[in-house]
This record gives sequence, C-alpha cells and structure tokens, in this order.
Amino acid sequence: MFLRCQRWAPAFLLTLAGCASTPPSAPARLGLKLAPAALGATVSVQQHLVVERAGRIDELDAALEVEPSHLDLVGLAFGQRVLSLHYDGKEMTSWRHLMLPAQVRAEDVLEDMQLTLWPREAIAQALPAGWRIEDSGLRRTLFLHDEAVTVIDYSAMPRWSGTVVLDNLRYRYRLTIQNAPEGS
Repeated sequence: MFLRCQRWAPAFLLTLAGCASTPPSAPARLGLKLAPAALGATVSVQQHLVVERAGRIDELDAALEVEPSHLDLVGLAFGQRVLSLHYDGKEMTSWRHLMLPAQVRAEDVLEDMQLTLWPREAIAQALPAGWRIEDSGLRRTLFLHDEAVTVIDYSAMPRWSGTVVLDNLRYRYRLTIQNAPEGS
C-alpha cells in the first residue's frame, strides 16, 4: 500500500471522530447495512483515503475485500492497523485502535462504503421512508425529503476504480478514495 500520512496517527484518529460525530441539529445516520452479495461482484482493492473536515486533512490506507459471503476492511495509519471491520450481511465485528475515539463507529464506515460502491437499486430498496437515491452519469446523490444529504462523484466505472469523492453535506466532511490500479 502507499502511505502518505501527513500527521501523527492520534491527530488522524481525532479527525475521524469528527467525521462520525453528529452535528447537534442533524438526525442520526441512515443505518444502511446491505448484504455483501448485493454488490453483485467480488472486489479486492487497495485504497488511499483522504478525510477533509473543518480545514483539516488526514489520510490513511485501506485494504477492502468484498465477496458474496462477506466483506473485510482494514485501515492503516503510519503502517499500523487502526481499524478493521468484518461483515457477513448479518453480523458485523470490528476492532479499532485504543486511540480511536468512541465516536468513530464501524457502522458509519460500512454505510459510507456501501453508499459509494453498492448498486443504486440495492440501496434504494433498503432506504427508509423519505429517503431516495439518484445516479446521473458519474454522480450519485442521496436525498432526505428532497434535500441533498450526500453527493458522490466517480472518475470511472466500476465504482471501485479510479477516484471517488464523497461529500457528506449533513456531517460536513469530504472523503476522497483513491483506488490503486489493479496489479499494483
């Protein structure tokens, strides 16, 4: 994996907490938990994640594997594992570094991953009343009562290739995912 961390791991972990924490006026997160099989593909990719929030930029590397029976994600900062997640479509198990704040929830990581990668149809079927999702070319938008909540832009298809930029308008953060080319 390529490691270009700019800050100390504790600083990154605190920024992740900011991404997961709920602004006082915002309702709880969506709670999306789709079966790995709903992706409709087997994916194994290395990613470089950049989180931007309140003027801060923090980075980490991740390895993501999705098979019909499960998904696994491992996050690394400075070559040290800081987060791992396993989900079989029914149960999720996760581990996080002791310095990772309690506000960083594996459920939120899973939700952003699924909003970014899973097919629109699978997401649409799982959305509660008042929510909808639209795809238009290389852009995906999640709405709550006709207000855009999340905008996701893709540089290429399939969605796990190239660069993906997720702008969470509700929680005010940007997540840029640079997927490593296959074979790297």
